[in-house]
Amino acid sequence: MFHFCRTTVRPKRTTVGFGLIRRIMQLQVPHARLPVRYCSANLRTFDTMLSARRAEARRSILVQVSSERSYNELYQYCSQFGTIESSHHYRVEGDTDGDCHYILLEYSTADQADAAMQSGVFSTERPGVRARSIFLWFRTGPKPKLIAQEHPNPRTLALVDGTKAIEDRELNGLLSAAECIDDQVRILHRVTKLNDLGKRLRFLAVRQLESSLQGMFPQAVARPFGSSVNGFGRMGCDLDVILDLDSRSGEPPDRNSRLVYHTKAMNPNERTQVQRQLESIGDVLQLFLPGVNSVRRILKARVPIVKYHHEHLDLEIDLTMNNTAGVYMSELLYLFGQLDERVRPLTFCVRRWAQSVGLTNHTPGYWITNFSLTMLVMYFLQQLAHPILPSINKLIQLSSSATHANPITPITRFGEGEADWAYAFLKNPTIYGAFRSDNPSTLEQLLVQFFEFYSQFDFNQRAISLNLGTTILKPDHSPMYIVNPLETVLNVSKNVNLEEMELFRMQVRNALWLLETHGKEASDTQQQQQQQQQQQIDACWGLVSLFGPKQQERITPQMFFTKRMLNVKDIFDEEPTANEPTQYRNPAVKNQIAAIQRATKAELHKLGGGSSRGGALDVRTSSSMEGTGVKLKRNTKRR
Repeated sequence: MFHFCRTTVRPKRTTVGFGLIRRIMQLQVPHARLPVRYCSANLRTFDTMLSARRAEARRSILVQVSSERSYNELYQYCSQFGTIESSHHYRVEGDTDGDCHYILLEYSTADQADAAMQSGVFSTERPGVRARSIFLWFRTGPKPKLIAQEHPNPRTLALVDGTKAIEDRELNGLLSAAECIDDQVRILHRVTKLNDLGKRLRFLAVRQLESSLQGMFPQAVARPFGSSVNGFGRMGCDLDVILDLDSRSGEPPDRNSRLVYHTKAMNPNERTQVQRQLESIGDVLQLFLPGVNSVRRILKARVPIVKYHHEHLDLEIDLTMNNTAGVYMSELLYLFGQLDERVRPLTFCVRRWAQSVGLTNHTPGYWITNFSLTMLVMYFLQQLAHPILPSINKLIQLSSSATHANPITPITRFGEGEADWAYAFLKNPTIYGAFRSDNPSTLEQLLVQFFEFYSQFDFNQRAISLNLGTTILKPDHSPMYIVNPLETVLNVSKNVNLEEMELFRMQVRNALWLLETHGKEASDTQQQQQQQQQQQIDACWGLVSLFGPKQQERITPQMFFTKRMLNVKDIFDEEPTANEPTQYRNPAVKNQIAAIQRATKAELHKLGGGSSRGGALDVRTSSSMEGTGVKLKRNTKRR
């Protein structure tokens, strides 16, 4: 068992460039001692966050420009429709025509954004389906006469190239320039998490989907879920959307109205109905919506989905219907992230580590997913001596006690049945302040304890339950069993096979060793050459030693298969020539091989001498000596 929690502060490094140090100073947090009780400063509920993001998308338009240098002219032109509150630039890499540049403009009101959108015209140079949308392009040419009086001080761009993810080399430089592992974890979270522009673009895609269908389905609502909204999304993550064509179906109708809409009869098989609806919606997306391409319909899956790419947003989108569990799970993870400020940075660190060592993959398969890793982190934080997160049952109890004191108004549910318990506390705003942790551990200590916890965990006999906050006996023989908090009869990690589970256990032990050996300051040396070598080794410390490029060479799945010490053919071949001697690492193996060769030759000699056709057999024997003894034995048996 490993017991080490290093809190030594590393000295500042002088070999880092000034630009890198300036960026570090902007990202680092003060080193003051944190209070005993932790809670995130931002206590917005999940519904409040969604409403704010939808309102931002409602006030925004997206304009394609030649480059970010077109911003001043675009600002002067678009200011005639209203006050521009913020503007963001990003770039999408192109193939042959070069990169495409876009600027997102947010107005102060939705009416101003509508006025800007309705002022657009259709191009006669680009034939296609004429569909009005929030995606426009700013054409060149003489300045139109409608340009308002130029603003002396236009609002500057909030972001330039805002969707570009940080490169690994730059990230390692930032991490190496930090002063301690605790700062490294915080820096990793801040520079890799989904930024404000990324969230704005994803809600623009949601708005386009809703507005394109609300003409026929006025109650249609697109609900984003997954990493884009639960607070654990990173730069470049996909967007998951649930489409609800009748979001107000549970409301009672107006009894005073005597006019009733005619409706289309539905298929009695709900799954078949969803498949047919998604197939038709996929056709609408592919044929009529600007920017949508590469539409793929995966209708035979357990959860039918439609996948497509949005070229203007550079975004992969997965669209499904009636998957209420995804919304509940997103809200639950969002709640966990809001209960303590250390939850999300620690989860980002574990996910990045798993990606660097090859535990996760962006394609589905038999390996651990990011969602399973997140569940492992949440459960670990429940198991501490002073828990940082409570069990789900504890949250329900806290919500019930708070509800009696301050009853909440009913909110439309996303689903029925087994998910009713989620409505009991997820929609209660007071639950965000009902639990506080008194655990004073730093992120560095939590990271080490996470690896130590799962290096000793009994995956063979025990299953993880976030609802109970403890382990239970495994219901089946799955290598890793994590109970689905929403549907407790399902296993979140059912896809993980035995080899990947064993690889996970080896990697957490390897991570412990790396943090121990690469987390301490080495002793000073007097010779200059030794000092230079030590500086190169010391640059790879902390998280850099976990995420570095050499991690792939440490432990790989191929290590589960023992390589042959030599080929079978070498046992029966003639003695090697003096120019190419056979090298043996183990003298005992060399003696065993020599004995096998002598015994085999003696048996072949007896076999050849006992035949009535000795000459012919000698020829065959000599020829078979070049190959394997198995072939000669089979030929002799046939004779």
